[in-house]
Amino acid sequence: MTKSKSLAQWKGKIKEGQGTMKFTGYEGIYNFASRFENGNDTNPEELIGAAHAGCYSMYLSLLITEEGLNPESIDTNAEVSLDKDDTGPYISEIKLDCKVKCDGLEESKLKDLASTTKEKCPVSRLYAGGTAKISAKADLIK
Repeated sequence: MTKSKSLAQWKGKIKEGQGTMKFTGYEGIYNFASRFENGNDTNPEELIGAAHAGCYSMYLSLLITEEGLNPESIDTNAEVSLDKDDTGPYISEIKLDCKVKCDGLEESKLKDLASTTKEKCPVSRLYAGGTAKISAKADLIK
């Protein structure tokens, strides 16, 4: 079993305060504005999106490699939606949009592998059964 560590620290009141999130090679500021008002710093949802996109890309690479192919590039963009209901803010949707460049990979095979990846990558599995609707699409770059 591997373990990863990160640290988040918050100082001050919710609207005036700010925090830092740290993990290997990264330290970013987050605050109320960056999370709820389109501020310029980072936020937890952005990092969740990056984690999900990274996990999806790696798992898809695994499946393509297992097909005997060599993916040149897999670029996955994530869009994480933060909504609010009567219990408070929640992540309502994560959309993954993936572009794959790989000689010999057929579009239909990519669709099958992308669907499997959406179900089986560890971050997708983390969200399974939760409130977030997860969608993923993958297209070949020619």
